[in-house]
Amino acid sequence: MIQKNKLLTLEPFNSYYLKSIWKDGFSSKDPEWAKWNAPYFDDYTPYSTFSNFEHSSITEYLLSDSCKCICVEKRAIGMVSKNWIDKSTRWLEIGIVIYNSNFWHGGIGTQALKMWINEIFTCYPELEHIGLTTWSGNKRMMHLAEKIGLKKEAQIRKVRYFKGEYYDSVKYGVLRDEWHMQYKN
Repeated sequence: MIQKNKLLTLEPFNSYYLKSIWKDGFSSKDPEWAKWNAPYFDDYTPYSTFSNFEHSSITEYLLSDSCKCICVEKRAIGMVSKNWIDKSTRWLEIGIVIYNSNFWHGGIGTQALKMWINEIFTCYPELEHIGLTTWSGNKRMMHLAEKIGLKKEAQIRKVRYFKGEYYDSVKYGVLRDEWHMQYKN
C-alpha cells in the first residue's frame, strides 16, 4: 500500500513508462491484475521480452490517445482508458488498471479515476455522460465507482461466465452536472 500524499499524475505513455508497465503487468504468466480485469475473456498474453511487448497491439493501444499512464512520483504503475461506444451519439466509457498490486488499497485508483473523469469532461465539453462497465466478481471496482459518485445504471444478470460460475455485468455512469456538483473546483 502506498501513502495517499504521493504525487500522482496522468501522463502520455512513452518507452520508459512502457518498460515499467511490461515488467509489472505483462512479463509474468499469471499476474494478479489479470484475475480481476475481465478475466472471462481469457485474452491475457504474457510477453517474455520487452521487445515483444513493444511491438504488440497492447503497446499500440497504450500509446494511443485513448490511454494515459498512471504515474506515482514518475513511476508508471497503471493506466486509465477511454473508449467510444458510439462517438456519433457521444457515448464514452472509461477504465482503469493498476498493474502492480503493491499500489492497490492506497487511494491511487480513486485519485486517478477522478483526475481522468475531470480531464475527459474538460476535453469534451459536449459530453454529458461518462460510463464504466465492470463485472460483479470485481468488488473493488464496484466499490471504487460508487465511492467517487458514479451511479449504478444497469446490472445485466448472469452474462459473464468464469470458472464454472455466472457473474453479472455492472454498468456505472455519471452525468456532467452530477460530477461538477460533487467535485466543485
